[in-house]
Amino acid sequence: MRHDRYRRGLLSALTLVPLAGLWRDSSAAAQSGPPPLVQPAEPTKAAFLARARALRDEAVREGDQAYGAIVVRDGVIVGEGRNYVVLHNDPTAHSELLAVRDAARRLGTRDLSQCDVYSTATPCAMCQGALYWGRVRRVFTESTLEQGFAPRLGC
Repeated sequence: MRHDRYRRGLLSALTLVPLAGLWRDSSAAAQSGPPPLVQPAEPTKAAFLARARALRDEAVREGDQAYGAIVVRDGVIVGEGRNYVVLHNDPTAHSELLAVRDAARRLGTRDLSQCDVYSTATPCAMCQGALYWGRVRRVFTESTLEQGFAPRLGC
C-alpha cells in the first residue's frame, strides 16, 4: 500500500519535470515534430563552431551558464543543445548531453558514429562519457578546431 502511494507520487512528480529544452511527444509536438535546426550557409568547422557560440550566447541571455554544442553529420546539423543547468535546476543539463539526446531523437538511433560534436568548451567527464557511449567520432572546440579529438571515458 505504502509502496503504491510512493510510486504514484513519483510518477506524478516525473511528469511535471521539464525536459530541459528537448522536444516532447505531446499531441502538438508529435504532429509537428522537433523544431527545425538552424543550418549555416557554408558547412565549415568555423561556421559550426559559430552556431555553438550562438547557442552559448542564448543561454547567457536567458540567465544560464555559457555553454553551447551541436552535433553534425555529413555537413548538416542534426542536434543542438545549450546549458539549462540553472534555469531547470538540473545538474545534468549540459549542452553536449542535450545535443547528443537531440541528435539521437532526430536521427532515430543511439549510434552517432558518423557524427562530430562542436562545443564551446572541452566537455566535462560526464559529457565525455555520453559522447563515448553515443560513439561520436570527433569533438571540436575552439582550441581543437583544426584537429579535434575522439571522446574517451575518464578525465
